[in-house]
Amino acid sequence: MTHPDEFEFHYAVRPNKSEQKREAAALEDLAERLIDLPIDRLKALTLPQELREAVELARSIAGHHGAFKRQRKFIAKLMREMDVSPIHECLDRLDNRSSLAIHRLHVIERWRDRLLKGDDHDLNALMAEHPDADRQKLRQLIRDARKEHQNQTPPRSARLLFLYLRELISSEEDESVDGTDEYVDP
Repeated sequence: MTHPDEFEFHYAVRPNKSEQKREAAALEDLAERLIDLPIDRLKALTLPQELREAVELARSIAGHHGAFKRQRKFIAKLMREMDVSPIHECLDRLDNRSSLAIHRLHVIERWRDRLLKGDDHDLNALMAEHPDADRQKLRQLIRDARKEHQNQTPPRSARLLFLYLRELISSEEDESVDGTDEYVDP
């Protein structure tokens, strides 16, 4: 007969099946993220050759549900044997860059809409925030865009205004030394 302390010890070191299932599901989610990456971003990752080939194969069989599921599980199995923290970090950085780019585009769109619907106060607010902006060019683009809107013609000047604002905001963001400058939503 075994001693009760030995019995408890065996239970203490037994693997937790729920935790194992959560880890397997997390690896499958990571595999899904790798498969969904655009090809240029996938190539930028430093992955083992076998894993890269498995991901590329999964991308090519995405239309076949059963085969795709098996391939995703195979990719998760490959990652089970390696340290996936660098892959997580790289994907998180890529996601962060994407979210920052989307945020920047939203800020630019809000400035464009504010300038087109507003008056000189909005233009002055933009000039205060971005002193390098060309006031005369902005006025001309705003005037042309309003005229196009009234005449119901294609919004060429509104697009040019958006491009100018994107160039202005992106160039000032690139000049930022520490990257802590935040743009206030207009």
